[in-house]
Amino acid sequence: MRDRNFEKEFNFRMSRSSGKGGQHVNKVSTRVELLFDVLNSEILSEDEITLMIKNLGARISQKGILQIACQSSRSQVRNKELVIELFFEKIEKALKVDKPRKKTKKPKSLNEKRLKNKKIQADKKSNRKKVNPKD
Repeated sequence: MRDRNFEKEFNFRMSRSSGKGGQHVNKVSTRVELLFDVLNSEILSEDEITLMIKNLGARISQKGILQIACQSSRSQVRNKELVIELFFEKIEKALKVDKPRKKTKKPKSLNEKRLKNKKIQADKKSNRKKVNPKD
């Protein structure tokens, strides 16, 4: 996926992150948010856009913008690298087409085994019944 030039379509938004860092957190915008316009992308084909919307629908806004954020590091540069890695992981998962499942029949032996065990269990239960002296 990285062989395509996705980077030219990236937009980044920086903001203050929460978490560790003390006074540093209050001064520096280290949280990085990557914005990628899926609907207007020149790199993705129509089929790929459809797959992305289907698989990443929760992360895509109504305007068709994919948003991924990272604030795990205290460094803005490191967060930018991490968010780009995360983007490519998400894209690879979203564009991966699963093989169709082949339907299989249950073997007859499996059904016979189930019925045999059922019969054994029924016999056990019937042997536990109280004996009726009038019969």
